[in-house]
Amino acid sequence: MTAKWIETITGSLDEKKQYKAATARIDALPEPYATAAKALSRYFTYYGFVTDGATLVQMLVDHADLWERAAVDGTPVRDIIGEDPVEFAETFVAAYAGRQWIDKERARLIKAISEAEAQSTGGGAS
Repeated sequence: MTAKWIETITGSLDEKKQYKAATARIDALPEPYATAAKALSRYFTYYGFVTDGATLVQMLVDHADLWERAAVDGTPVRDIIGEDPVEFAETFVAAYAGRQWIDKERARLIKAISEAEAQSTGGGAS
């Protein structure tokens, strides 16, 4: 019973465990993969933070998988990310583009513009 109450407030405990496990996998990567993966993870949280916990966890797990495979295969970092790390990061996050923080503001903007338009065409000066 207590666990359900806690999860209601904090979110899924299972997702938190998966998140921590994926983060630990990234931390355990050999260099230079660990540095690259950590830098990308940080950018992910600032660029396209996904609000859905399950999607965020899946993105991080897939990210850890990518870098573990690269480390095992000895794939050079630039062969993974290409010439533009920002483009790589933003494309990677876009693949998980569920709900994002900005979605709420986009909806507010669209609604505000529609209301302003309605006021100027329907409720203008007499």
